Amino acid sequence: MIAFPVFAQSTSPTGKTAPVNPSATAPAKAATPDASSPAPSQGDLIDINTASAAELKALPGVGDAYSAKIIAGRPYKMKDQLVSRKIVPQATYDKIKEKIVAKQPKS
Repeated sequence: MIAFPVFAQSTSPTGKTAPVNPSATAPAKAATPDASSPAPSQGDLIDINTASAAELKALPGVGDAYSAKIIAGRPYKMKDQLVSRKIVPQATYDKIKEKIVAKQPKS
């Protein structure tokens, strides 16, 4: 449904891809209310297999480094693989586990 070309700039936000920068800030603003809501009642879980770097960075405790590691480690069968593969520490996973999901592609 939503495809952002943020992957190319996730490692170097220096502005080399200037036309992409305005769209890269929009998902972060859109995801901010989701991060502040205690229960994602509308099913607004972030899919760690398809989320953009900006969407991942909207999660508590996830910054540039963790979002890049999450993207590099795809695909995930289960969300707890973030800990078992040592992508994020247990403390960070505990903060985000209620806000993420690892959806599988329909095949």
